[in-house]
Amino acid sequence: MKKYKVMGLFSNFREAFNVVEEIGAQKIAGLTVDDITTKSPIEHPEIDEILGQRRSHVPKFTLCGALFGMTFGFLFLASAQATFLVQPQGGKPVVPLPSNIVLTYELLILFGVLFTLTGFLITARMFTKRSSIYSENVGIDQIGIVIEVNENTIEPAKALLKAHKTLEIREEVLK
Repeated sequence: MKKYKVMGLFSNFREAFNVVEEIGAQKIAGLTVDDITTKSPIEHPEIDEILGQRRSHVPKFTLCGALFGMTFGFLFLASAQATFLVQPQGGKPVVPLPSNIVLTYELLILFGVLFTLTGFLITARMFTKRSSIYSENVGIDQIGIVIEVNENTIEPAKALLKAHKTLEIREEVLK
């Protein structure tokens, strides 16, 4: 079964909100709010209330970066100190913990930030090709509602978009 992405461009926020509201009310069988993505130059809390919280994977990148920075930072520091002309002198430790804890903390922060930035760029799809249904007008003054549909729900979705005075409908085949 083929999957499609259908994007409707709206100049009126109220009409775009009505589309999201009708899909949330299950007016079209087979479509849910999980199938909707909004594209707009500004935030719309009213639509976000209907769509609900979306899962973010960036904190997982941050946690991995912090753990990497802490583990390998300490191991790197300790191994560099232990193998660099080891000459123990009068009770001084070969690997001094107080100074290593501070440096390990700083490496934890550094790698946490670097992995967070990398996670953001990956999950925002900054390095992928732009979708063919993208419109530059979304960044200026229009609102885009993108709906992922199957073959059997594409026509009702287009009819719903047309019923709410959409300016333009774009379509892309996914599979």
